[in-house]
Amino acid sequence: MMVDKRQRLNDIIKSYESVVIGLSGGVDSTLAAKVCLDTLGKENVWLVTGNSKSIPPEEIEDCKKIAEWLKIGGDHFIIIDTGELSDPNYFLNPTNRCYFCKSELFDKLRMIAGKVGAKTIIDGSNASDIHDYRPGAKASREKNIKAPLAEAGFLKEDVRRLAKELELPNWNKPSMPCLASRIPYDSEVTAKKLEQIASAERLMRELGFVQFRVRHHDKIARLEVDDMSVLQDRHVRERINEGLKKIGFNYVAVDLGGFKSGSLNINIEGKS
Repeated sequence: MMVDKRQRLNDIIKSYESVVIGLSGGVDSTLAAKVCLDTLGKENVWLVTGNSKSIPPEEIEDCKKIAEWLKIGGDHFIIIDTGELSDPNYFLNPTNRCYFCKSELFDKLRMIAGKVGAKTIIDGSNASDIHDYRPGAKASREKNIKAPLAEAGFLKEDVRRLAKELELPNWNKPSMPCLASRIPYDSEVTAKKLEQIASAERLMRELGFVQFRVRHHDKIARLEVDDMSVLQDRHVRERINEGLKKIGFNYVAVDLGGFKSGSLNINIEGKS
């Protein structure tokens, strides 16, 4: 089964001839980049990373390291600034916020593809993403962005399996959606909130948490953690409480439901 999917992926990518890839630093886009490079050659592949306040600085550094690991640089690895925070359709934070962010990014990727002569634009969406609420997928369809992993039937577990086989440095990296996904819908997305979330999650990683989120509810930080046992350490609890209050939160709460990716999407009516 995996052999069939991999052959299908190679065939799909071969048909693209030349590609611009949105590189986010996650395992999905990294795997797509690796297979494109192996299949099409470096001269036909351009990696583009979008940089903004909604992306932690650590993720941009990860993208640089991935590009270095892939041995691609110069004009073939590009970091661009994105301006979603200046768009009221984004910072007012409606339930389809991601649509506007992705639309802007894809337009910029299209411009780059035109400049370098690339025939196809792709992203790292996989087949598991189809079952989640992803307004950005509408933008992808409208802008004719290809998703070879999804088209070849790669589920998230398939992505990680092949990434491990190919020894990608981030094969087991936890998913890292943009920081705005920690803010409840209809609550404005501001640079200050994004910086608070980035600082809070940086502290959590330093304390040993791996799968977690810091949800921003104005003056309340709601922690979703996968491993509650870490919180049994009083020193860790005190560090979190003191650290997050210094960042600007008045209260720090722990969600007893634990970590759940996309938990703020639960109450959206008609989500698919």
